[in-house]
Amino acid sequence: MRPALTLATLSLVAFNSLAQTAATPNVEVTFDKPEHFRDASLDSNGYQRGADAYVMKELSAYLVKLGQRYLPAGQTLRIDIRDIDLAGHYEPWRSNAYSVRILRDVTWPSIDLHYTLSQPGQVLSQADAHLSDKFYLQRPGRRADTDRLYAEKAMLQEWFRKQFSVQQQTSGF
Repeated sequence: MRPALTLATLSLVAFNSLAQTAATPNVEVTFDKPEHFRDASLDSNGYQRGADAYVMKELSAYLVKLGQRYLPAGQTLRIDIRDIDLAGHYEPWRSNAYSVRILRDVTWPSIDLHYTLSQPGQVLSQADAHLSDKFYLQRPGRRADTDRLYAEKAMLQEWFRKQFSVQQQTSGF
């Protein structure tokens, strides 16, 4: 009798965790040919094209957090990042700043992507998007933030809020 109770309890726990997984929004991020990205490496020694693991991991995790914040439960967002150009550039000719990314008005961040928003049984929207933030240096709070991907994350948050929070507003918010 005792083992049957344990099995029933385990089955109920497994069922509840599956139900919660299905009800929460889900964001899947892929990187399409990162070796061809314009500038997605925070490594000053790597002037070749490509994306480093830190950049991909940080941006993926951030997009998942944005999905939890802005997407209604049960929706899935697939984002295929096709190109990244991080804010600023390395200027190797500077004798004492060869490992410093120099931020200028003309070196704004940009990300090219394709997304598909769906819920079980139907695609709600899909499109290509080119994100850029020409005014990234004027963002409030920029000077106090130590995140090396602050500009890119702020740009992604603004796009995410504009693109996906409208659905929350129309559903009774």
